[in-house]
Amino acid sequence: MDSSLLSSDANRVNAAELNAKVNAAVLKSGSDWDNLPEGHVLLRFSAKLGDIIKEAGYSEMYGIELSAPTAEGQPAPFHTLLILQKFLRANAGQVNAASSQLLGALKWRKEFKPLEVKKQVFDKTKFQGLGYVTRLKGVPDSVNEEDVATFNIYGAVKDTKKTFGSLDEFIRWRVALMELTLENLQLSSATQPIPDDGKGSDPYQALQIHDYLRVSFLRQPPEVKAASQKAIQLFSAHYPETLSKKYFVNVPLVMQWMFGAMQVFMAKETVRKMQWMSYGEELHKYLGASVGKEYGGQGPELEENSVTPRYEGESVGGDVDVNKAAREKEMGV
Repeated sequence: MDSSLLSSDANRVNAAELNAKVNAAVLKSGSDWDNLPEGHVLLRFSAKLGDIIKEAGYSEMYGIELSAPTAEGQPAPFHTLLILQKFLRANAGQVNAASSQLLGALKWRKEFKPLEVKKQVFDKTKFQGLGYVTRLKGVPDSVNEEDVATFNIYGAVKDTKKTFGSLDEFIRWRVALMELTLENLQLSSATQPIPDDGKGSDPYQALQIHDYLRVSFLRQPPEVKAASQKAIQLFSAHYPETLSKKYFVNVPLVMQWMFGAMQVFMAKETVRKMQWMSYGEELHKYLGASVGKEYGGQGPELEENSVTPRYEGESVGGDVDVNKAAREKEMGV
């Protein structure tokens, strides 16, 4: 074989390895929070944090206790930076807009007390079977080995007026489900920084699935519309960058066309996070084989491997663990 060809191949391999090292170094420099360059948005946001916390009179966000920097020009503690970065990414890196949203979210959490709502016991005749938090392994194109996923099963509603009749009660249940999702993202034990806006994926986000099997889109009662609008408004304002993708399954084709027409009025980032499909069995194409059989996968049923808000008549356990049911099943409990 021509030695020049071997040399050429070796050069290509060396060049590829060099490019990979350079790219890795660039990524690391963009997410190394111990060595943030002067004027970085996280430093500027950190400098505002003390005043934000003081004005809000509250400092907890997503289960993290926010702390201002201990010295001028220094970043906030690591886990506080995780939260700040989420608000920055939700506002295209604009510090003032992110500060305003964080202040509003802190004030809301102080008043609403979502960590207490997470422990609330709900009426199972109204909400049981409507929402689950689980984990999925091997999700295609995910940066994680395992992802947190929240399933909203609208077809499980037995009595529309009973479930949605009290808007406050429904929203509290929905917030409890979201707080369980955040708890299972385990932000307090995170070690990997979140890249700056536009420079990579946030690994601390959940997947959300909306299942509309047996749900009529054409005859939605006013209380359902009111609950939907309130939930969208609340979560977009106070839970930014908590979801990486939303999957809408068992949606009739005609409704997909209608939503497609509406996309011209939506932000591109919002549209990018949405995926529609007509049949539940298609979901495995997007989320892999660990989804349940009703979604075309090989995983366990949601009832067997998930956590939910607390319901009347259920025993109250300790820490929330979405794999508890699976472990108990293996042990024959």
